[in-house]
Amino acid sequence: MRLLLVEDDDHVAAALSAVLARHGFEVTHARSGEEALRKLVPEADAFGVVLLDLGLPDQDGYEVCGKIRKRTATPVIMVTARADVRSRIHGLNLGADDYVVKPYDTGELLARIHAVSRRSVPDETSASAEDGLRLGSVRIELPTRQVSVDGSVVQLTRKEFDLLALLAQRPGVVFRREQIISEVWRTSWEGTGRTLEVHVASLRSKLRMPALIETVRGVGYRLVAPAA
Repeated sequence: MRLLLVEDDDHVAAALSAVLARHGFEVTHARSGEEALRKLVPEADAFGVVLLDLGLPDQDGYEVCGKIRKRTATPVIMVTARADVRSRIHGLNLGADDYVVKPYDTGELLARIHAVSRRSVPDETSASAEDGLRLGSVRIELPTRQVSVDGSVVQLTRKEFDLLALLAQRPGVVFRREQIISEVWRTSWEGTGRTLEVHVASLRSKLRMPALIETVRGVGYRLVAPAA
């Protein structure tokens, strides 16, 4: 996923960009509101999410958020030290999709990025519900919860299907272990890690595609779309 980071502090931006890159994001850095708006022109390649710091040198971040919202529906997460409720409400009223207060936990920020990016593609989700997801020879029917490979139905457990469907929604994007556990098992990471590993191994075996789900060491998993 391409992500636009709007941050005037180069040291902060470099550190955060390195973390995001390790989690599969392609980060573009803008040091001012004006630079961010130039990079968000309609004809440019689309960004999945904008991380917007409010303390910018040329414009107030709230003003930048309003301008972004007028020209694109790209999700905006405000990242700021302003923790008071009034500031949060003001940012959300201007069109921000989420609001993260510094200092923040990196895991929480990553989870929020994934969450707002999923909410930003309702048309894709709707289409998937009607037509299913196709990944090379793999077909995932969301309404009937049926998976087939080369036309042959593969019997999956409920959690195996939920895991595959989650990864298949964004092929190539790394899903953190904690995020997968939260969304598929609706619980916390503690004590569930081995269960996730077992389900991944089972999916690879049942689909007869060991390379379909790639392990990103120390982070999580991503689905590698097979050739048609």
